Amino acid sequence: QVQLQESGGGLVQPGGSLRLSCAASATIFSFDVMGWYRQAPGKQRELVAEIPRGGGTNYADSVKGRFTISRDNAKTTVYLQMNSLSPEDTAVYYCNMNRVGVNFWGKGTLVTVSS
Repeated sequence: QVQLQESGGGLVQPGGSLRLSCAASATIFSFDVMGWYRQAPGKQRELVAEIPRGGGTNYADSVKGRFTISRDNAKTTVYLQMNSLSPEDTAVYYCNMNRVGVNFWGKGTLVTVSS
């Protein structure tokens, strides 16, 4: 069973930055797609950013130019650098990795953007 552990969430002021990390218990080469989702209170979970194994990245329109997804294959870790944060980015952020159609999820890390 693959385990994903997120870290890096917290309280940040508007305009600030955070970097989320997702450590996987298996080599990330084994996953087809790695990504970050978020769920704000009262809203559905939505895709924030993803990075396919073959390369390239995809971002939600709301975070383009502000967030960057990356991976460190040696550390089996996926990162989400979040800049210029706004209160609308407040949510629980979940790490997701997909292998042959099977989704693995972390437990989430809370990001709160508030002054």
